[in-house]
Amino acid sequence: MTMYEPDSSPSQTKVLPTMYDLPSEDPEEPGLPDEFHDFQPELLRLTCRPANHPPEQIFIATDLNLYYDSNHFNWYKRPDWFVVLGAPRFYRGDELRLSYVMWQENVSPLVVVEVLSPGTEDEGEHPAF
Repeated sequence: MTMYEPDSSPSQTKVLPTMYDLPSEDPEEPGLPDEFHDFQPELLRLTCRPANHPPEQIFIATDLNLYYDSNHFNWYKRPDWFVVLGAPRFYRGDELRLSYVMWQENVSPLVVVEVLSPGTEDEGEHPAF
């Protein structure tokens, strides 16, 4: 087995790609995910504290499918972060949510956030938001 050895003397004229040029885990989303996609939703989670709602009636989600159209069961969005006021964190009192289904809950998210990266800001995964 041959180990990888980095080129210790790269050419001065050779332009190397940046993190925005290289494919991510999903080749259709260049530059994603990046570190900010972890930090920003966590910062939102830690600072979202609506004063008029008890904590048990605040549902905050990160990268969770959001089903929004009862006429089209396969239509969903997967925003980076969203908050729903008036919906419990646990489904049926004790189950972790596998998705958020608006027609079951009858409560829409108050805030939906999609984090964009340099180079993808014009694309926006969720233009409907």
